[in-house]
Amino acid sequence: MPSLCLPSKPDLDHLKGQARTLQRQVRAGDAEALRTVREVHPRPEAADDPSAFRVADAQLVLARRYGFPSWTALRRHLAVVAEYGRSPHLVPLGDDDRPEHRADRMLRLGCLVYGGDDLDRHAQAGVMLGASPELAHKDIWTAAAAGDFAHVGGLVDADPPLADRPGGPFDWVPLLYVTYSRISVDAPQCSPLRTAKVLLDAGADPNAGYLWDGTYPFTALTGALGGGEDKTNQPPHPEALALARLLLEAGADPNDSQALYNRQFDPDDSHLRLLIEFGLGKGGGGPWHARLGSSHGTPAQLLEDQLSVAAAQNRPEWGRLALGAGASPDGKGTAHPIFKGRTPYELAVHRGNREVMDILLAAGATTAALDLVDRFLAECMAGDVGGRHAVEDLLDADPGLAARAVARRPYAVLEAVELGRPELIRLLAEVGFDVNVGRRHTPLHQAAYDGDVAVVRTLLELGADPNTKDRNYGSPPQAWAAHARQDAVVEVLRPITRPRGADGGWPDGA
Repeated sequence: MPSLCLPSKPDLDHLKGQARTLQRQVRAGDAEALRTVREVHPRPEAADDPSAFRVADAQLVLARRYGFPSWTALRRHLAVVAEYGRSPHLVPLGDDDRPEHRADRMLRLGCLVYGGDDLDRHAQAGVMLGASPELAHKDIWTAAAAGDFAHVGGLVDADPPLADRPGGPFDWVPLLYVTYSRISVDAPQCSPLRTAKVLLDAGADPNAGYLWDGTYPFTALTGALGGGEDKTNQPPHPEALALARLLLEAGADPNDSQALYNRQFDPDDSHLRLLIEFGLGKGGGGPWHARLGSSHGTPAQLLEDQLSVAAAQNRPEWGRLALGAGASPDGKGTAHPIFKGRTPYELAVHRGNREVMDILLAAGATTAALDLVDRFLAECMAGDVGGRHAVEDLLDADPGLAARAVARRPYAVLEAVELGRPELIRLLAEVGFDVNVGRRHTPLHQAAYDGDVAVVRTLLELGADPNTKDRNYGSPPQAWAAHARQDAVVEVLRPITRPRGADGGWPDGA
């Protein structure tokens, strides 16, 4: 029985209504409802007498489908969401220029909110503060974002509880404004590192954080390390490692699920080394794991996830770091759906990452037999001389193998682009893979966003269409490059991309 996902802002009354609906369905003899009860209820026989099926039974089934062991555990989770849930990305910028509101606007522009982040907004906040330095003194939250350690120190000396008091436009504690701020300030009285130390010395919680839109725990450490799916516009803090070390030394738990997720989009492993130094993969998981329970990965699982990232993204050193810290070579971590239930070794084979495969085998990873099509795909994805020879031999023996491989894995070129390997893209195209086939965007969109000029040129040589629009935003690859500030790619694509129309939209390119 597939599990359900809680909405970002779950409502207890709505969930109670769902439970009552399930109870009515069971009592009416609905076959699907009865099957759900038999599969999910700890006492399957509860479905044998529908007339006796209680609302408490329905609540238990519903809770278990949402991934909680009991209705009580689900209600406890809702209380945590109610206390810590924040949606900073939904807070409007506003256009009120009154002095008492300008400081809040500066914070809305200058902090990472993980939704609509933009370097230009951060720069605009810096310009506002440079032109009006007094904005930093509106309150402790603006002073924290500006890194004005002397002013913050004076405020907490006068009112010590301020060090951990939520406020400002995002209802964050001051330490979060320090670590999520990307406001550039060049003034001797401003230092984010010294500001964070003032707050921590005054009793601020180094594990402070919030649940983004009621779901994921974004901590002070998450903010310092930065990164994310829109990594160009969600950069690490300028003093990321020093700030992160300060937090860890003050007691921040290194098993930070969101920080690890956000940083996986960049091959730099400095954050991973730091978190391992402070115990990533060990301990009880800290306060956020205690609050979120089974919906949050254990320390061991979070470390294993890094091994899976290493296997999927061809990062041998990440693999060595994770294994050296104690990750199981066969561990599937939090079993993120993107990995489709594969072990790290299976991921490395799937993506043709031979060096990571060797590292995992040396660590005792379990191997798995491949059928002929998957073996062919694995050799294709390796993309090296040995792989090319193996592909040729396999095709000589079975010329229809290529068509079966394309049917099984039509998005292989997109995966090759993610790995940044032009030679692999050429081999896949020779075998018969279409360089224009993607999921919600084409391989050229991905290469443009990544700023990989060599891959962009390779795709264009092989027939990639520069005017195809992605399904989410309706934009061609050049727009993706521009959003990610990949100027070199923009220059390559501009002459062959149809210009925007008068309405600002992109013409159809297909």
